[in-house]
Amino acid sequence: MHTTLVIFGFGGCALFATSYYIVQRTCQTRLYSDWMASFTFWGWQLAVGLGALSYMFGYTQSREYAEFEWPIDILIAVTWVVYFTLYAQTLRRRSQPHIYVANWFYMAFILATAILHIFNNLAVPVGLFTLKSYSLFSGVQDAMTQWWYGHNAVGFFLTAAFLGMMYYFVPKQAGRPVYSYRLSIIHFWALSFLYMWVGAHHLHWTALPDWTSTLAATFSIMLLLPSWGGMINGIMTLSGAWEKLRTDPVMLFLITALSFYGMATFEGPLMSLKSVNALSHYTDWTIGHVHSGALGWVAMITFGSFYHMVPRLYDTRLYSVRLVYVHFWLATIGILLYITAMWVAGIFQGLMLRSFDDYGNLAYTFVETVAFLHEPYVVRAMGGVFFISGVAVMAWNMYMTVRQSRIESAEIEARIAAKMANA
Repeated sequence: MHTTLVIFGFGGCALFATSYYIVQRTCQTRLYSDWMASFTFWGWQLAVGLGALSYMFGYTQSREYAEFEWPIDILIAVTWVVYFTLYAQTLRRRSQPHIYVANWFYMAFILATAILHIFNNLAVPVGLFTLKSYSLFSGVQDAMTQWWYGHNAVGFFLTAAFLGMMYYFVPKQAGRPVYSYRLSIIHFWALSFLYMWVGAHHLHWTALPDWTSTLAATFSIMLLLPSWGGMINGIMTLSGAWEKLRTDPVMLFLITALSFYGMATFEGPLMSLKSVNALSHYTDWTIGHVHSGALGWVAMITFGSFYHMVPRLYDTRLYSVRLVYVHFWLATIGILLYITAMWVAGIFQGLMLRSFDDYGNLAYTFVETVAFLHEPYVVRAMGGVFFISGVAVMAWNMYMTVRQSRIESAEIEARIAAKMANA
């Protein structure tokens, strides 16, 4: 439920919102259909809400047997087809021949997510009038399919799509063109090709054929180059405008997000190596890695994008720039506490579980590894408190910004009405 709400609830809503904002501005045209946009909003909220509730009531998509899940899968698929149609038709209506690179990343995300969702959720209903179904895959093929889906959800939903966000909002906020447009195209095609091959690196030391996970690890290492190329491209967009890091808190969010993107995309290939994976797998190091990407990259780039986007949508200024600084430091401190605690927890957890005494017996019991985790978990909780406090500050700032816009609009309307009355 946690990952569904974070990835598809928070991340998905951010991507719908920013993609609709960006495609209209880069194509200089209105969305193809307002009702289709509304349908994707309500369809997505319903799908995410039903998914979370179904988990709470115990209706999960176990791979051999599932109940209640396939109707939600169909709802997601229908919503996504409408999303793709709306986005593609808006691109077709663009007023200039060029398609800006951010839209390439969004289109890759939409298409790849549709493919991943459909194939990972192929199931055979037990009967025409029942919600029970059986997965089309089993055994090793099922594991391979799940991690093909799982890692490409990271690759396209949480990486390619948010890079589309980065390629629009970083240049706009910096007031500078993208450092290298050619590098952005190479970045796009390299990511799109390589990511599809890397999911099996989650299955080292399992029944999966050894050559398959080795191939996945090889492609994971290759991914480091385009990933860092994209990070460098985003950061170097500030060339000639570095002083904005001292004066613009929104730019702080965006550049810090790129820094975490670079760190997470270095750590991922490192953890795909078999020798490292033998230590890190099934430990909290993986949790630290996931949250350096989810909080450091995905959340920070989203916060920066929303701070840029919302005032422009409501034709006003941010209510408080000082609160943006407060949010930035709360979020940054929270993320660092969180992932550092998980690195310590995971690495020591792995070392303890691999330690043997002089007689060849395990040096530590499982309970002893759990007891060790107490202090890192306390630090992680502190980091979470910092981070969620920053989100509360942002919510207040956004609310007051919108409220301020409505007050300004009401005042303008009152002045216009007064002038007309006097006339």
